[in-house]
Amino acid sequence: MLTHLARNAEGSTRLLTWARTGMPSYEYESADARAAEIEAGAGRPAKVLIADVRRTVGALEEAATGMPPQAWRRLIRYTGGQEHPADVVLPSRLAEVLIHHVDLDLGFTPEDWPRPFVADMLTLLASSLSRREGMAAMRLASRDGGGIYAVGGAGSADITVTGSGPELLAWLLGRSDGRGLGREPDGPLPTVPAIY
Repeated sequence: MLTHLARNAEGSTRLLTWARTGMPSYEYESADARAAEIEAGAGRPAKVLIADVRRTVGALEEAATGMPPQAWRRLIRYTGGQEHPADVVLPSRLAEVLIHHVDLDLGFTPEDWPRPFVADMLTLLASSLSRREGMAAMRLASRDGGGIYAVGGAGSADITVTGSGPELLAWLLGRSDGRGLGREPDGPLPTVPAIY
């Protein structure tokens, strides 16, 4: 996981360098290259992994600090082909860190995610999943006042999945089996495709 976070910091730095200089670069050369880099570094000792994360985060911080205001509006392209203004790079990085912090199993849980992050991610994922072919129509209802999110394609949403915002988000991200969620009407939770 730490190697993944380090490689993500490098990819984010490359995207910010593209935005700052105008010279096209890449987040990762390809999805296969990304996977190979992460796998290659995963078995290193903890001390080496931590130093790698610190080094790459320092480089990302330096790249972000050096961005002139107009560079944040320059379009960059992620490995998957999505084009966005560079101002999405740091929020995307924050999402990576918060999500994978849970994966490290060090006592940081989805309930520790900041509420604005949860609300933004639920909105983003509801929209993204709605564009997936075959996604069942459903509503996500946050029991902690976080809102109601429509998911799925055509047709009425006859299923409502309820839980706290963090519980719903963890389930959508595959960080939870949804055991703490409710479903109306009763029945199994809908299948959610992998986000990535």
